[in-house]
Amino acid sequence: MQRITRMLFDPNDLDKISLFDQYNSVLQLLKPNVSERSFSILAIPRLIEGDHYLGWYTHLEGQPVAIEDIINEADKKQIEKTLQTRLNDIENTTKIKSLTEEQQTLLSAWLPRMRSLGNVIYVINNEPVIVHDFDEPILTNEVAPALPVKTTKSFWRRWWFLTLALAFVGLLGYLYYLYTKDKAPVPIAELLPPTTSNNSTSEVISCISQEEIQKNEQTSKMVMIFDNSASMYLTLTEPQAEIEKYLSNGIDRLTFEEAKQYEERMTRLPNRLSSSKQVALSSIDKIQPNINIALVTLNSCPVAKASAFYHFDNREKLKNEINRLTPLEYDSATPLYSGVKQASSMLDGVNHDDYILIISDGDDNCSEDNICTLANEIANQQPRLKINIVDIVGQHKIDCLADKTGGKVYIANNVTELVEQMNKAVSDMNISKPLCE
Repeated sequence: MQRITRMLFDPNDLDKISLFDQYNSVLQLLKPNVSERSFSILAIPRLIEGDHYLGWYTHLEGQPVAIEDIINEADKKQIEKTLQTRLNDIENTTKIKSLTEEQQTLLSAWLPRMRSLGNVIYVINNEPVIVHDFDEPILTNEVAPALPVKTTKSFWRRWWFLTLALAFVGLLGYLYYLYTKDKAPVPIAELLPPTTSNNSTSEVISCISQEEIQKNEQTSKMVMIFDNSASMYLTLTEPQAEIEKYLSNGIDRLTFEEAKQYEERMTRLPNRLSSSKQVALSSIDKIQPNINIALVTLNSCPVAKASAFYHFDNREKLKNEINRLTPLEYDSATPLYSGVKQASSMLDGVNHDDYILIISDGDDNCSEDNICTLANEIANQQPRLKINIVDIVGQHKIDCLADKTGGKVYIANNVTELVEQMNKAVSDMNISKPLCE
């Protein structure tokens, strides 16, 4: 856990002490009830240096930057959108949870404060974090009853209009009955569609011919970006909370035998790597024959490794290359920024549709360059290049790559979901026509 900032704190100010205690109660209440991603927007307060300073901490990793210091307006708007989405997630989740009246009162008082424009917002790797100062008084409970009055009024107003609408529909039905009751029915024969000719040529060709394969210079291409970092060894059979515990605590305090057993448990099959290989190989078989495919692997810093494009006849070589992928024992990393940049440079994305498919469980940890800025550049310079992402365990670190390029993000938390989401990611590209008989 790293400190974002610190601020002066008066330990004799009873109002601030009360707000500090309330906020910690809110955090304890929210943590088991909301997603880890949504909870991460709330910085954690700690009294430090003899209680004369208030330190704000987070489990996010990276350099904290105040949102007002971000120059790119598009990036700033995206971060603000992310913040509002996660605040909505927190509010909606708490509405459906079983809470005591006291807990509900506490949350009702603090949720508006979380949305306050007076909060200081920091950004860590495009993730927003809220920091409070406890200077502003919290909203009193007397303010809250204003909302139900509007709701009730709106409720009856909707029913009034609905009643009028139903009466109007009934009137139309009655008039229709009066108008049509004496008319002869239309002969069924007149409603039948015309018969089609044997010479009709409207049948859609839904396969790829050998001729199209031979003349595929101007057809779409695809680059598969495959995460081959050490984190891909993690098992898919343990809940994410156990994975986080394993990553944060490590094996330092265990005996050699305990550490060995713990590591074997947290990396046992099926793991992220073995399952990703399996679905990647299966997906390659479904991609239509006139699509040439290249592979970009994320092994270590500073740059990703790119292959040449594999023609349909050489796809077995591509599959063998994927099968041989093994993360490095030392210096393993995820140069995702480099991988996306290389992949986009290998594709046209202007004169025809091209595709990038990313299979990864995290973010770039090699480059300090902003991957969302790169996504904007790709969207502007290669408008027909779509990026789809299979996000293992739903880290949501690189969603902007899909959002900016018209692609989609597919979340997979286990083997079954990984197969389903990989199939959806490929199907969405519309490049799965079979070879003509």
